[in-house]
Amino acid sequence: MNTQVRRPHIEDLFREVDHYIPAREGHQPPRIGISANRKDGLSCIAETYVQAVLQAGGAPVVIPVLTDIKILTALVSDLDGLVMSGGGDINPLYLSEEPIPQLQDVDTYRDEYDLILLRLAANRQIPVMGICRGHQMLNVAWGGSVYQDIYSQTNHPLLKHSQTLARELPSHTVRLEKIESKLYALLQKEEILVNSFHHQAIKETAPGFIATASAPDGINEAMEHPEKNIFSVQWHPEAMASHGDEVMKLLFQYHIQAASLFGKAKRMHRDMLTIDSHTDTPMIFPGSFHIGEKEGGKVNLPFMEEGRIDAAFMVAYIPQGERDECSLKQATAYATERLEKILLQETLYPERMGIATSSNDLIRLKQARKKAIFMGIENGYAIGKDLENLRRFKEMGVSYITLCHNGDNDICDSAKGNQEWNGLSPFGEEVVREMNRLGLIVDVSHAAESTFYDVLKISKSPVIASHSSVRALCDHARNLTDEQIKALAAHQGVIQICLYKGFINKEEEKASLTDVIRHINHVVDLVGVDYVGIGSDFDGDGEVIGCQATNELINITVRLLEEGYNENDIAKIWGGNLLRVLNEVQAVPR
Repeated sequence: MNTQVRRPHIEDLFREVDHYIPAREGHQPPRIGISANRKDGLSCIAETYVQAVLQAGGAPVVIPVLTDIKILTALVSDLDGLVMSGGGDINPLYLSEEPIPQLQDVDTYRDEYDLILLRLAANRQIPVMGICRGHQMLNVAWGGSVYQDIYSQTNHPLLKHSQTLARELPSHTVRLEKIESKLYALLQKEEILVNSFHHQAIKETAPGFIATASAPDGINEAMEHPEKNIFSVQWHPEAMASHGDEVMKLLFQYHIQAASLFGKAKRMHRDMLTIDSHTDTPMIFPGSFHIGEKEGGKVNLPFMEEGRIDAAFMVAYIPQGERDECSLKQATAYATERLEKILLQETLYPERMGIATSSNDLIRLKQARKKAIFMGIENGYAIGKDLENLRRFKEMGVSYITLCHNGDNDICDSAKGNQEWNGLSPFGEEVVREMNRLGLIVDVSHAAESTFYDVLKISKSPVIASHSSVRALCDHARNLTDEQIKALAAHQGVIQICLYKGFINKEEEKASLTDVIRHINHVVDLVGVDYVGIGSDFDGDGEVIGCQATNELINITVRLLEEGYNENDIAKIWGGNLLRVLNEVQAVPR
């Protein structure tokens, strides 16, 4: 370990400090929080944790053991990565269990501290590495279980897992699971040597995680999240890494690299404009909905703040109903009421958000450190048969209208309709022309292919698919074919990739962030990076493994960086392309 100190001379020391010029932002080492242990009322940590992080290129920050959520939030928010350290036993009450006689000393204060840290890091998508107790605590935090004592609670012969060897020395082998995992890809070994200092261990792996290594006696030794940068090991790699073990160094280097990418993603989100083009949150508004609170939905100001997202389009969704005069008036009234609920949020939280109708509004709000909410209407059914409603909705602040939903209407045929009009109806043609005149974006998501091509023929302005994905990768009528994507790009429009499971992967329960990236890559390979964006469909059943709410959208940025996209291209995907369309549509002479 490096414990070298300089000559004890104040003037020389201060001269060196004063003349040091730090690296430019972005070239500084990532800030890695290390959870502290607690002994005799002191927050402390073994020096080997600090050295392992330093040797891997990170800047270690030891987080004192405390349970003040406000203070821990302030500390965690600036981190690029988190290491959860080892320590004593976990209080079984957190798993709704009573203590068995073999349970050793517990520290509930430390347990609470660890759980708060993990929750804060998880909410912000901060990469996490768990070690020994940290491995077990991570599993508990995500809903897994642990043995209070493996020697009395398992019914098969075990290794000696609590060793008296020096911590830098290996004491047994670990077998890596030959599955698609980050650990196996990183180490490229079927067996490694590890140390061992525990009598508690993971019993059942947390939902959503995969076990990636085990001891010869079957005790779990490692796990990871398949889509997020979260992994943990049962042994103590910091002790071995700080004493030169090359395999253990790789674990810390991997974590530091993930933290570096996350830090870069955070800086990019600070500087670029990020927009989610489609959320159905107004659909779930209760009478007293407050966007400033976490109330069960997937889109709110706290989530936008945690995920560093600048803007979201909230749409007034109207399910397709009857088309008689009374029903049409009810649809218009319902859409108006949903839009009024959105507008109300600005009066409730004027210091945190504002309603946006233009790119200038978004820029102004971001400069004021506020979130922007754009408005849309999902289903032209809300227009009824009165073109004047388009002007009314435009004056309320609506930026786009999705021409239909799941069923034909008086405007056009739907992808799930009966081809009533073979595309746009005569009234639908008038709607598209009037939307062009008013500066409203025409949205072709949910439209039949016949409608899609009719719109491109008639619209003088670019159009969007606010929440659609790629049919070549997932054969669903709601997705666009390659020919449609090419035509949309030729018309200077944009397809906003949707996170709805069934549009991303035919095996819906396997739909993941990896699949989302595949859809983005496909569009980029097909027509270039200028014609693709993100439309989550959150609160309209949009979610995939690895990206389930607005606070997780920054994971897309991290993955795009891993794919090799540059900052300029990512800025286009996250809002630049959509804003280009918005600006062109609104610039049309009236």
